[in-house]
Amino acid sequence: MQKSKVSGYTLIEVLVGLTIIGMLFGFGFASFRDFSRRQAVSGIAKVIQGDLRLAQQQALSGQKPLDAKCNPPNSLGGYIFTVNSSSQYSVAANCTGGSVVVKTVDLPSGMTLSTPAPNPIEFKVLGHGTNLVSGAESTITVSQVGISNTFVITITSSGEIK
Repeated sequence: MQKSKVSGYTLIEVLVGLTIIGMLFGFGFASFRDFSRRQAVSGIAKVIQGDLRLAQQQALSGQKPLDAKCNPPNSLGGYIFTVNSSSQYSVAANCTGGSVVVKTVDLPSGMTLSTPAPNPIEFKVLGHGTNLVSGAESTITVSQVGISNTFVITITSSGEIK
């Protein structure tokens, strides 16, 4: 009588294979989670940089918002970027008749914003720089609560945003 040859994997081989696959998945998931957290902070920082550039561009062009506070005889002094709280900031036109809020942004939960010095930062009209002392810089730090992920935005006295 001829013996039939049975082929397959032993229980030990299957368990070793599953352990290796589980470890690879665990390391990959941890790396992806850290990457996605860094991207979240970076994305919020890019939005803030965009709003700083909006304020800068509106001031450079001298564009007034449609509001009675900015209509003649009132003139535009510039655009201001104000950190209202650790989770909110706003962009407003600074006219002689008063300030007109153009945009207010609430940060997603878990994100915080440091208050720059001075607060608010004003971009003056027609390329006259900012309200910072000549040669000085102001920084805004975006952080994720409970994690060391941060992103620093720097504004120079000439109005450069880095």
